[in-house]
Amino acid sequence: MIDLLRLSRSKGFTPGDQPLYRQIAKLAGLSSDDSDALKSLVDVPCGQGAVAEFFAQSYPVEVAGVDPDPELIEVAERRARDTELTTQLQFQSASVDDLPFQDEVFDLSIGELGLASSTDPFRAVAELCRVTRPSGTVVLIGLIWTGHVDDEQRRILIEHIGAPPQMLVEWKQALREAKVEDLHVEDWSDHAFPFLVRGRTFTHLAELSTLADKLSILQRAWQRWGLRGLRGALSREYEIRKLLGPERTIGVTLITGTKAGAVRAEAQRNE
Repeated sequence: MIDLLRLSRSKGFTPGDQPLYRQIAKLAGLSSDDSDALKSLVDVPCGQGAVAEFFAQSYPVEVAGVDPDPELIEVAERRARDTELTTQLQFQSASVDDLPFQDEVFDLSIGELGLASSTDPFRAVAELCRVTRPSGTVVLIGLIWTGHVDDEQRRILIEHIGAPPQMLVEWKQALREAKVEDLHVEDWSDHAFPFLVRGRTFTHLAELSTLADKLSILQRAWQRWGLRGLRGALSREYEIRKLLGPERTIGVTLITGTKAGAVRAEAQRNE
């Protein structure tokens, strides 16, 4: 599911995305009116750069995007040139659990849903926190288990989504171990990603994109995974719709917190 969404050629947001990212900006203290307070932001994984572009157009920020797929980075860079935002946007292809930045360089770090698809999602969380400045904001958009599933249902859902959801307590523990404090949690399952909890999977793309985009997604998925892989995904449609719909076993949670160490860093500057 996550891979298919990232393959979409759509330049816009899916329903509910913009309110989610405006809420992130609000929680991080970003203001479109405060033009003198230029801040830095990293978006991981950034995909085709839609979120990075949104922040660059809406707020006084410089945005870095990282994604392990070089093809998606090429699309993101092309979009930045087309919108004349190259001075505000920079993109790199790299592993999300080994970010190509020094310690403590960003005011705001955002971990997208795709962060969970990394080889080691908790190491990816630690990396996101490592590159955040003391007193900066760390944001995690996390997939969480919200209902009981047996081992086989769990396997089917993880294979379908392309990333393993975690318990909310596990995401919070990963952030705390990376020295992120004052955690704030919001449930965005119904608002930001209705296709996830209401059973609108990528075999029923009506809510996500135009007809041309649907055809493009299916064509590119065929090229990437072949007929067998595509048919395998379609065969699980009924079970997945039931688990993601009426049984509501997976949700999306927004977790924000503050990187610790501001007092220590201030003391070092005064020495």
